Amino acid sequence: MALKPDSTAPYHSVQHALRVLETVSRHRTGVTDVQIARETGLPIRALSSLLLMLRREGYVQQVADGAYVTGDSLARLGSTAGHKQAISDQLQITLDRLRDSVGAAVYISRYIDGEVKITQFAAGPGAPAVNEWVDFRSAAHASAVGKSLLTQLDLNGRRDHLSRHKPARLTSRTITNERLLFSKLDAQPPTVPVLDLQEYAVGTVCAAVPITAGSSVGCLALSMPIEHAHRLRAAADTLNRGAAPVLLSLAI
Repeated sequence: MALKPDSTAPYHSVQHALRVLETVSRHRTGVTDVQIARETGLPIRALSSLLLMLRREGYVQQVADGAYVTGDSLARLGSTAGHKQAISDQLQITLDRLRDSVGAAVYISRYIDGEVKITQFAAGPGAPAVNEWVDFRSAAHASAVGKSLLTQLDLNGRRDHLSRHKPARLTSRTITNERLLFSKLDAQPPTVPVLDLQEYAVGTVCAAVPITAGSSVGCLALSMPIEHAHRLRAAADTLNRGAAPVLLSLAI
């Protein structure tokens, strides 16, 4: 599998968060935000947002004197025993929080061994999961999840995928022409969510953002019924902002 040259560019916020965690970990008895800013070189305003996210996710906690120490989530993820389960548990907590924040079902998808796979999701009564009426592995050309993953592959990677999964017309909006599909994928700005406006299923709209970590291709996505389509772009923006904690869990 080949990646596009720019698809593995790291998220600055995650890089900064890792620097903050390294700093906090060095100060076992606690460290103030002023000292963290001094050691990381981060502006206080940006650091405040990072610390808020890290506290919310349980990576750091604030003790009585206002100093920061490592939190339970970091301890769990840093342990070699049960590391894979710890990551899964942490991601589920984050997904549940995102589901409630965006008011939609949310998913993590990875491109594994040349296939689209939903690895985790969070849904609920008010945020129903999309009806997988066509296997997602065969619908990368139509779904937001699939298109987000395909944007992260180079031309040969995309052609290889479509050679094994011929684009089928799933709705009247589905793009089946390879040249047109690739043109739209190339025009997709990396920082803008990929949308699926009833291309995969009538009555459902979706959005996805990349969460590439190293050579691993992945994305974070949401789906909602068509009657909530007026909320899609705002929800997609919220999803985009919520990608950093997901990527951070995968990076630790």
